[in-house]
Amino acid sequence: MSPGKAASLSLLAGRRILGAAAVLLAVVLADLPAAAQYVGKVTTGEKETPELRSVAVLEWTGDEEKPQASRLVPVTVFDGGELQDGGIYLARPWPLAVVPEVEYELEQDGKPVGLFDIRNAGQQMGSWVGFGSWKPMPAAHPKLTAKELAKTRFDDDDAQSGEPVLHRKHPADAAPSGGSGSSSGTGTDSGGQAQQPSDPDRPVLHKKDSGSDTSNSGSGKNGSGTSTSGAGTSGDGGSGASGSASSTASSDDPDRPVLHKSKKSAPADEASVDPVAGDTDPDRPRLKRGKSTGDAIPVAPSLMGIPADLHQEVAVSDAKGRPAHPWDYTWSNAEDEAKMKSSLEDIARTALGLNPPPAPAKAAGTRTSTRKSTKPAPPPPVPLVGEQFRVFELAYGSGATLVLSAHTDGPPAQQKFVTLIAQPDLYGNVLVLKKNVTDGAHLDEAPRMHLIDAVDALADNRGELLFELRGATQRQFALYRVLRGQAEQLFVTGGGQFGTASSE
Repeated sequence: MSPGKAASLSLLAGRRILGAAAVLLAVVLADLPAAAQYVGKVTTGEKETPELRSVAVLEWTGDEEKPQASRLVPVTVFDGGELQDGGIYLARPWPLAVVPEVEYELEQDGKPVGLFDIRNAGQQMGSWVGFGSWKPMPAAHPKLTAKELAKTRFDDDDAQSGEPVLHRKHPADAAPSGGSGSSSGTGTDSGGQAQQPSDPDRPVLHKKDSGSDTSNSGSGKNGSGTSTSGAGTSGDGGSGASGSASSTASSDDPDRPVLHKSKKSAPADEASVDPVAGDTDPDRPRLKRGKSTGDAIPVAPSLMGIPADLHQEVAVSDAKGRPAHPWDYTWSNAEDEAKMKSSLEDIARTALGLNPPPAPAKAAGTRTSTRKSTKPAPPPPVPLVGEQFRVFELAYGSGATLVLSAHTDGPPAQQKFVTLIAQPDLYGNVLVLKKNVTDGAHLDEAPRMHLIDAVDALADNRGELLFELRGATQRQFALYRVLRGQAEQLFVTGGGQFGTASSE
């Protein structure tokens, strides 16, 4: 045998052995239990989309339930990874946060107080805003009384026991009084109980139908009940009908007058234009009566600028329902709150220059009078104008976070503004985490910080402080996170550096 033929036979034998081994391996794997087989990572092929959470500020004038004018300013959109600017996020053409039919939940201290539906959007002061209507929160289901709860419990016990129980029949289950049984003997009798099929030859009593009863009044009837007049008119002027007294509508006199509801004729269309004879041009313009609907919008923008009586409230839109998280802090001792507030007010007066300067120290060498001089009583503290004091618990068990804002009195250009973010330290004193001080002449360089409310912008069950950075000609909204004894700016709308100069 030649070497080439021997090599071919050896290769063929090797292929047969590999094929038999493959078949044997398949049989062995088929006999193994399914739990021992690893199928690898199962992929559904569906791309997971993040759950968006939008935070906005509702601004209105007048009553909240029936505002004179309102608008919704988008602030942030959380896409599952980071915060996006709600005023420009997916603007096609308007941002996603103010697309019509988007519903926002209005919150005060983390508690839902109403709903706001977006109808249309527009631009104001260089940013997108939404217009819509306010709606109250859906009413909760009424609570059952103790008697109703007991009745429900007894009914459930009866249903679960399987024993027959006598119940009083409801009036709604009773059959109508004028109904008659069917010819087969089935149906419902006057007592509301179903009749069983019976002998068809058995006589059955039926209630006489009032409609088939003939009237015995008049001179046209004899003793047997049949009519004796063929013409249908009795001698005494009465109407003796040839049929039953309850005749159908088809046998009425056609000349009898009938009352109909009056209908006012539509006014003539004086603005209509008659077509010209022989006009076949489809592109010929024609006058039509009515108003154009091209520019009609459901809700017209009515709130412009920043009026003096402007109210603001947090609005949150989230496709996923989340439990309410109130941000109110409960003090263990009411005196602690008064102490913290007094300390913050004293720091604010010092920042605004309202506290009197300290008394000058006496020069060395001056003789002191032997007579004891009484110290004059300190003057009362200067009141703060527009004071706003809030205490939050931004996370469960995180302690108190205090925010105080105030300003001085006088012309707007000469007013001074202060905002303080603080927390109690280990010794019960006030620790200021952030202080913002500015005046009316430098608002565009250092805007004032106006607190809106606390809000959970990242859907992590932790609250952030939402501020409006208001300048003389522009404004922004900023989120601050208070954590580990620091108040850091987490996000600011617009993406610019407006407002950073006021940070201390």
